Amino acid sequence: MKRQVDTTLSRGAGLPAGQAGVRGHGSGKSCRKIAHRSLGICVLCAVFCSLCSAYAIASDMSLHGFIQGNYSADSGRSNPDGGDFKLAEERLQIKLDANKEPLHFFLKTDAFYDHVDEEFKAELREGYIDFTSSMWDVRMGRQVITWGLGDLIFINDVFPKDFEAFFSGRPMEYLKKGVDGVKIGMYPSFASAELIIIPFFEPNNYPDPKRFHMFDPLPSIANREEKEPAATPENTEIALRVYRDVAGFDTSLYFYRGFFRQPAMLPDSMTAPTIITLFYPKLSVYGASLQGRALDGVLSLEAGYYESRQDTKGTDPMIPNSQMKFLTGYQRQLWEDFNLGVQYYAEYMKKYSEYKINLPSDFPQEKRLSQLMTLRLTQLLRHQTLRLSFFLFYSPSYGDRMLNPEIKYNFSDNIWASVGVNMFEGGAGWNQFGQLDKNDNAYVQMRYEF
Repeated sequence: MKRQVDTTLSRGAGLPAGQAGVRGHGSGKSCRKIAHRSLGICVLCAVFCSLCSAYAIASDMSLHGFIQGNYSADSGRSNPDGGDFKLAEERLQIKLDANKEPLHFFLKTDAFYDHVDEEFKAELREGYIDFTSSMWDVRMGRQVITWGLGDLIFINDVFPKDFEAFFSGRPMEYLKKGVDGVKIGMYPSFASAELIIIPFFEPNNYPDPKRFHMFDPLPSIANREEKEPAATPENTEIALRVYRDVAGFDTSLYFYRGFFRQPAMLPDSMTAPTIITLFYPKLSVYGASLQGRALDGVLSLEAGYYESRQDTKGTDPMIPNSQMKFLTGYQRQLWEDFNLGVQYYAEYMKKYSEYKINLPSDFPQEKRLSQLMTLRLTQLLRHQTLRLSFFLFYSPSYGDRMLNPEIKYNFSDNIWASVGVNMFEGGAGWNQFGQLDKNDNAYVQMRYEF
């Protein structure tokens, strides 16, 4: 039953081998989660009221946004629920940005109609207040945080992602989810630091099993409940990044103490399960990264140790083992407006013997060393108004892959459109991309910005 929680769109923070179906079959919301959301709504309303007040007092304020159509159609099989669209929506986004020294207010909110679910939806994507001084600053509210150096590979970026948005063809900005918390920046002379405090846990969002065909190790068990970490002081997530220039290289050290953002599965019985509880095991991450000019391009190195605090011995088949994760990346402009990017990623499972001994015999077995390579090609044409891009994930360990060619054209400064394809091939039916083999889709994005 043990599955390793991953760090990439294929392995790391992406779809885990053999447990992609953990989201499905009607898991309910607990009273604690509803209370958490209610409190969050109150906080966000307070932020919104503050932003509205800033409208009248700000010395510098801007209002922007966009209207967007986004559609993704199956190019092979229909969805598990019989539909033919992974995504079909029209969306309005409003961004309000206001400054009144030493305060800065920002609000980004979306409203959209989802044709697949046939309902109107709204979400606050970001909403925060900044206070800035010469040696430190504070940001409070919902915010998107990005750490690490990987291109769609996440080691020290331990913050929540929306993988359904990525696999269904939404613009890349929708891969990242906001967290409700506090970010403190400190800037002494010897180094800079960011301290993140997150009192409310936010999990990753994985593909909806009604829209995506995915591997589920226990498909016959429809009774499932989800238990997120309670919003208590001891469950508050803490993340720290310390960074500075070292010999011309941007160097960072990372620390995180919190939880895996992909749930583990706990059946009520190993022999005849009737109910599955989805829970989030405790996690600590210790990492480092280095990036700078080398070999006529940009070289990136990143590593992290994932300590599975609830299973340090590796004997619990329900909780991921501890892992070491490594990334090497290289980017270079080969000729004018043509860029090449390559990455090699590996994760090494600790206590592998214990993992094999405790893994149920009818479950697929992961390898001690799992490897992934990526390739990104980008060509700009017609005075950089036309972009041709191609991204490839390929796993030498399992043989599965994902291909994403895309064409984007800017008709003007305010209007652009793109078309692309998500293709999944190879591997077994439980691998990260192999399990998505029936979910090939073609997507269209159209946006008017104002």
